[in-house]
Amino acid sequence: MPRLVSVVISSILILSTPTSILAHVGHGDEFKSGDTQPIDAIQVDENIAKQIGIKVESVTSRQLELGIKTNGQIEAMPDRQAEITTPIKGKITQILVKQGDKVQAGQTLAILSSPEIAELRVTSFEKRVEAEGNMREAETNLALAQQNYIRTQQISDAEIKQAQVELKVDQERYDRDKELLVRGAIPSRQVMESEAKVSVAKSALARAESKLEVLKADAEIKRAKSTLQVAKERVQLSSSNYNARLNQLGANANPDGTIAITSPITGTVSELKATLAESGEDAGKPIMTIINSDRLLATANIYEKDLGKIKVGQRVRVTAGGRKFIGKVRNIGAVVNGETRIIPVQAEIENSNRLLTVGMFADLEILTNKSADPVVAIPTAAIVEANGKNLVFVQNGSTFQPVEVELGRTSGDFVEVTNGLFEGDAIATQRATQLYAQSLRGGTKSSEPDKTVETSPSNGSSLPWWAMLAVGGISGGAIAAGAFWLGRRSSTKMVIIREPSTVEHTDR
Repeated sequence: MPRLVSVVISSILILSTPTSILAHVGHGDEFKSGDTQPIDAIQVDENIAKQIGIKVESVTSRQLELGIKTNGQIEAMPDRQAEITTPIKGKITQILVKQGDKVQAGQTLAILSSPEIAELRVTSFEKRVEAEGNMREAETNLALAQQNYIRTQQISDAEIKQAQVELKVDQERYDRDKELLVRGAIPSRQVMESEAKVSVAKSALARAESKLEVLKADAEIKRAKSTLQVAKERVQLSSSNYNARLNQLGANANPDGTIAITSPITGTVSELKATLAESGEDAGKPIMTIINSDRLLATANIYEKDLGKIKVGQRVRVTAGGRKFIGKVRNIGAVVNGETRIIPVQAEIENSNRLLTVGMFADLEILTNKSADPVVAIPTAAIVEANGKNLVFVQNGSTFQPVEVELGRTSGDFVEVTNGLFEGDAIATQRATQLYAQSLRGGTKSSEPDKTVETSPSNGSSLPWWAMLAVGGISGGAIAAGAFWLGRRSSTKMVIIREPSTVEHTDR
């Protein structure tokens, strides 16, 4: 406890003494002139650096993709969202899905009982029964007509054969009588009688060959077929009103007369809006919403002055829900708002992994061009903002030196550095806030151990307090907030708090 009080008192004394950050004047001999490191250099053991996740990367030059930044919201694509409603007045008898369920196009979602559809179905059934009865009668008449035709044809063929035989017999008798008449064996009257019989036989054959009865039978078949066709059409028409109404409603009827409400798209049930046995007095009562979120839209507004820079197909960086995505401009609005002079722009985003949700807020950067030449750029995660200054921690061996930098343009996760760093510098791009916290407490010199490092007798851990913050899950934001407080309490923009050594205390 006395030691803790001494540390607190010493810290307060140091807070009242302005201490400036060393300017970053180069990365050559200033880290190699003897064993003494700059007063704000932070010594970090390699093992501790690994445990707390400090990542070091070299500063490089690159062309930055530049664009127009705006913010907006994640929305469903119009052709991938369906509002399911009651197609007609009725009562919901079954809801077959629940919120969050995945459904396929054509899948039945709910069952609706409708008085109108029930009445149409009964009327259709009655008409169909009557029409089917007429059709069966017509089918019977056709069958009888066909049988009669066959019999008539057979009789006609027999009559023709008989008439042919009789004509042949009468013709032979007539020919013989004529010879006998020439010889004077028979009177001429007998020849005339034979000739008359031949005429009668020819007439009989002609009547048989005309097949009048067959033609009548054939006509009867045609009439029966026509009657049957009319009966079939009436059967179809008996359900026409019923089917036409169902088609108009876009619904499918079940055998019991209820209506199956199906999904027009494949997607997920995002919201249920109706309950079981709920009645709707009118058509159009919302039941549920289906959304296919494989692809979504990020919708935002841009100013009229930037409209000429935007084209369909341009890449768009989208940040939503703490994650980053790449999309493309899908649609640019056609009308500029008269008061605000803004116009909507929509970017299409692939979302097959379902990381985005409709309704999320989103930051958009529409990439319109690139920097003319490569510039020195570093990850934005390497920047620590403190009292109006931007700091970066440059590594030299096992130490990290806080360096103030001037920043330029930002592109995605990278920011341009206009002053303070050189290409090839090794900088901390992860856990920079933890390094900043230690710089506030007091950097350790390479020639002496850090007196603030304590070992827990229970687990033997040798992590310093600021490393334990990182491992223990304390956010960088919380540490930075504490740093800002310390800076504001001092008379300078930023100070480095160090535990004074025994020698320093004696000098005082």
